[in-house]
This record gives sequence, structure tokens and C-alpha cells, in this order.
Amino acid sequence: MTRYCVIGAGAAGISALQQLREAGHEVDCFEQTDRVGGHWHTDYEALHLITSRDMTGFEDFPMPAHYPHFPRRDQVRAYLESYARHHGHYEIIRFGTAVRSVVPIATDGPVGSAGWTVTLDSGERIDYDGVLVANGHLWDQKVPTFPGTFSGKQLHSGSYRNTSDIDGDRVLVVGAGNSGCDLAVDAAQHRIDADIVIREGVYFQPKTYFGVPRQEVPWMAQFSADEQDLLARLLARVSIGEWKDYPGMPEPKFRTLAEGRTVVNDLLLYWLHHGRVSVVPGIERFDGATVHFTDGSAREYGTILWATGFHASLPFLGESHVHRRHGAPLRLGAGVVPEGLEKLYYIGLAAPRGPQIPVYGVQTKLAIRMIALHEEASDGYANVQGYLASLQEPESRIDIPRVIWNEQLADTHRLLDAFAQARSVGDRTAALV
Repeated sequence: MTRYCVIGAGAAGISALQQLREAGHEVDCFEQTDRVGGHWHTDYEALHLITSRDMTGFEDFPMPAHYPHFPRRDQVRAYLESYARHHGHYEIIRFGTAVRSVVPIATDGPVGSAGWTVTLDSGERIDYDGVLVANGHLWDQKVPTFPGTFSGKQLHSGSYRNTSDIDGDRVLVVGAGNSGCDLAVDAAQHRIDADIVIREGVYFQPKTYFGVPRQEVPWMAQFSADEQDLLARLLARVSIGEWKDYPGMPEPKFRTLAEGRTVVNDLLLYWLHHGRVSVVPGIERFDGATVHFTDGSAREYGTILWATGFHASLPFLGESHVHRRHGAPLRLGAGVVPEGLEKLYYIGLAAPRGPQIPVYGVQTKLAIRMIALHEEASDGYANVQGYLASLQEPESRIDIPRVIWNEQLADTHRLLDAFAQARSVGDRTAALV
């Protein structure tokens, strides 16, 4: 019987583990910490879901009805733990076990087509027919460098917990994604003045329309994706205004939400109007406690919070096997299939905008479909990656508009249908010869 490996027991890892088990596969799961839930144990305390409770759960395992529309960090963590407990994952996952390397078994065929050897931190080596990588992409902190030296405190959003981490009475938040805006709001709500670097215009969206989570407005589903984009922009214009209504806010360069960056946070706009948060341009240099900006202005800060994202790191996989563009791994098959590798799958590396937890099951089911093609092949593998590579453009985006990812997913399933049909015809022809 074939055997598969899942790396990581965060939300993506436990989803992959469950889908593989339901499909009847033998599977091992390795988690280097002593718990399930990944970054939901260590994220900043002010974190809440930006997608709604009823749209963000695992398949056939909804979040508790008593949860609020937008659960906080510890509620999501408890939900992930309850999912793993309900399905018996704690008896399967090997906690406190880090994967040190994942190496393709030698073969004359495509890389990975003979399976993979997984080496653990204990030195144990195990051969697997396939590996599902769910180690997460929100842990290897990315911090830019600038001329000069800053003498105050510096902390990345991945290490920030609460406002007790802030020194001084004014903080500079660098980065205007959802996390950066959360950190600026957290400071403002604790009566700490905050400046936030916003170099390029973004679209802001409120979490609710008409008192309903934005994903659950019932009549929106009857419109196309482009029409929904337009309606969302019009509703935002009515409820929170436009970029020009907020001091220092740059104009978005893109016309639609799908083309540009979208932040689901109207509290930042609230505190901009109340003067507790201010927008500043890009950083030019540091001089002690003073930060100089590209518009010639300067201001002193006690703390800088870097909300500047993360590297997509795969420390156990040799970089010779990871093809990258702009630092991110290149992938096929709706972000699941690494370019150039067979029988290895990324779960959670593609993060289409919107609810994330349901995506992991969809991605794993796609991987399972490819696993079936390999298992059914007479020589032990089907050149699935090579086939997809001949027909799809590789994708490097992690944050990808949902409509584009849905198109990639549908295209991949269509191509796999054709692949399976062609092979079936070939098998029947060979039997007749």
C-alpha cells in the first residue's frame, strides 16, 4: 500500500491529513511544535478573522454557532483543535518532530516520480510515495533595510503580541496590508499615536454591509465576479468614502478590487478621521530615533512595527528543486503542483482572497486526484506535472484574486479529465493490439 507524508499540522496540514484519510490513504503527519493550529497560537492578540464564521470553516465541520461573525484568534485556535480532536488527529500526528529534508528518490524518470525520502530531526529516514507540504508561509519574517540606523525598538508583526511590545508614545507601522492596519488600530485604541507607511493606494472594504458579513450578502451571488467587484466598490464609496477623503492616503493605481490590493478594515479609516493614526509616505533613511521620509518630512519614534510580510520558505526542500519568481515558488495546477516536481504538492501556499480554511480541503482533493492518476499508472507514475507544464503558465502569486484562482482550478480539473480520458483510450488500444 502506498504511503504519504504531510508536513505541518496547522489549518492546512490537518485539512490535508483528514482528506487523505477519508480517501483511504496511509498517511503520516509531522509537526515540529507540540500543538495543532500553527500561527493561530502566536499571532497578535488583536487578530480576528476578516472573513465570516459561517464561510470560513472546514467542510462538514462548521464553526460553533455561538461564535461571533468574526471570531478572534483564540476562538479560531480552539476551533482548529476541536477539528483535530474530533477526527482523531492527535493520535496520528507526530508532535515535536521536525522534517529536516525531503529528497527525491533516484530515478531515470521525472524528479519525484519514484517518490520522496523524508529525513526527520531524529535522523530517521522514511520513503514515501508522495509528500504534501503544509508548513505555512507566515513564519519566515521579511524585513527591508534602509540607510542609517534606527535606535528605537523594532519588531515584526509575526512577533508582535500586544501594545505592551511598543516603547514610546508614537509608533511607526510599515506596511498597509490587513496585518499592518490591525497593528495601527491596536495602537490607536490604546491611546498610542501611530503613523502607517502607505506607499501605494489600496482599496478598503468594510467587514459588513447592511449589518451582514460582506461574503454573506444574499443577493450578491446572482451577479458575475466583475459585477460583484463593481458593487463592492460602490457600496464602499457610499459607506466609507474614497481615498481622497482621508489625509495622506494615496490613490489606488488599479481600477478594480481584483487588480489591486484590498484591505478589509474600516477601523483604520475611523482612527484616521480621529487623528490617532496618520498616513506617511515611504521611508528614505534612519538617523537614531528619527525616520526620514521620501517627501522630505521626518519624525521621531520609539518603535517600528514591520508588517512587511514573509518569505515563502521551504527549508527542508533543496533550492535546486524550487523554481522561483520574485522570491515565490512557481506552481501549476491552481498553486498545488511545484514546477518541475512530481508527487509533491503544496497545500496552503496559494492563498486566494477570501475564506482560507475551506481552500485547504479543495487543494488537497485536487492533489488526491493527481495521486490517483499516479497510483493507477502501470509503471507507478503518470507525468502529471509535465503534462500541466505543457499547457499552463506557472504562477508565483500567493495572494491571488479568488476569481483568477477559481479559473485556474477549473482549468486544472478540465485538463486532468482530458489526461485521464486519453490514458484510458490508450490502455484500451494497447489491450486490443
